Amino acid sequence: MDLLHTQNNNILTVTAINKYIKELISRDFILSNLWIRGEISNFKHHSSGHMYFTLKDESSLLKCVMFKSCNLGLKFTPENGMKVIIKGYISVFERDGQYQLYAQEMQNDGTGNLHIAFEQLKKKLFNEGLFDEKI
Repeated sequence: MDLLHTQNNNILTVTAINKYIKELISRDFILSNLWIRGEISNFKHHSSGHMYFTLKDESSLLKCVMFKSCNLGLKFTPENGMKVIIKGYISVFERDGQYQLYAQEMQNDGTGNLHIAFEQLKKKLFNEGLFDEKI
């Protein structure tokens, strides 16, 4: 079905355009099977078993989800600051109109440089007394 021609006068609903964009992205060979390296932030392991997090590098962020069925086989527990390599695909979460990475596999790739820099800065500021409770 051609979503662009289902509405009168080519006026689309929000749902129609989100579905159309999702369909376009799902047909892209590169976006349907890729490996991405990045650092985990905003990690949340939901009570449903799904994992939600952001993958980042020095200049960009990518929202990610790893469903319970995929994360049950992980040999490590993901956490903020961890550098990982993820196999998955990009798709659109239609309700929110946002694209995200749907992670299918994850490999630990060490501690991320951004997290290391954050911890070093935190230590430096602590040593300068900026975290002193007496102040």
